[in-house]
Amino acid sequence: MTTKLFSPAQIGEIAVRNRVFMAPLTRCRATPGTLAPRALNATYYAQRAGAGLIVSEATQIMPEGLGYMNTPGIYSPEQEAGWRLVTDAVHGAGGRIVAQLWHVGAVSHPDLQPGGALPVSASAFNPGGFVHTPQGRKERVAARPLTLDEIGAVVAAYRHAAQVAQRAGFDGVEIHGANGYLLEQFLRDSINKRTDAYGGPIANRMKLMLQAVDAAIEVFGRGRVGIRLSPVSGANTSPLDSNPQATYGAVVDALNERRIAFIHFIEGLTGGERKLDGFDFERARQRFSGAYIANNKYTREMAIDGVAAGRVDAVAFGVPFISNPDLPRRLELGAPLNAANPATFYGPDEVGYTDYPSLDTAQAA
Repeated sequence: MTTKLFSPAQIGEIAVRNRVFMAPLTRCRATPGTLAPRALNATYYAQRAGAGLIVSEATQIMPEGLGYMNTPGIYSPEQEAGWRLVTDAVHGAGGRIVAQLWHVGAVSHPDLQPGGALPVSASAFNPGGFVHTPQGRKERVAARPLTLDEIGAVVAAYRHAAQVAQRAGFDGVEIHGANGYLLEQFLRDSINKRTDAYGGPIANRMKLMLQAVDAAIEVFGRGRVGIRLSPVSGANTSPLDSNPQATYGAVVDALNERRIAFIHFIEGLTGGERKLDGFDFERARQRFSGAYIANNKYTREMAIDGVAAGRVDAVAFGVPFISNPDLPRRLELGAPLNAANPATFYGPDEVGYTDYPSLDTAQAA
């Protein structure tokens, strides 16, 4: 009998071969200058095409969305061509891949912004900490609030990015609504201090997030759109909302009304402990009719049990996919996993990127 985790599934309109998904993983290996994917990136993703669904690394929807050096974009002809290399390689290996659409908001620096401008956010938010820029390591500064006209331009950029993703051959898109980036900066009352139509009550604060989702639906249709949420994560020193249950619960209800394909939840602290206090993930599962994709510190046993019990529809693995290109096969066989080397997580070449062995490679050595 096939364990359900390793069986096919239908995620909206996307048919997947198994329920072991690859979570989005920033790797900072896009082409310097154009920020376009290249052949090396295509090789990396194709190696991992055994995943039921690959969620691409976060890719900025416009130049102002950049927060880290050499992360890819999805707004220019060069980037479209680069992503086509990736999607063709993944599809050629029998895989499925969606693009994660991203705007970092305040989590940036003037050295990374067009014309050296201030980063933008819902309000004058400074996430603190340091960032690596072409001019060296710099301390972050306070962002400036977006104007209403600029908010409209951001929504248009989400729509354009979805169009680029569609032309580049992606099977759908995931809106990045997590980890303290722009959409979450608008959503959380701890950051959003606006007094206009995008601030104040929950309905206003979630407006930009839902407009980004609606823009993607216009392009791909609701069955090929998902979103990533992190209700209780303080990633990027983002203070939590005063009432995550009410705020993110309202978001889940609005997404359910839109009948999108999936919600991808970070259960707990991003990259940290599975601390679930403050938001009822099980209740979210029950009130959302699409697929529930779980992420964060899942073991093989947790994933098998969670899918078998119906608590989750699929599990997205992050770091294990970095060092195990054939992770679904290893999990199905109960084979040992390669250890990941954090020193090579971010750029610039194939070391720590495409050189991790598969089971077949290891056995032939």
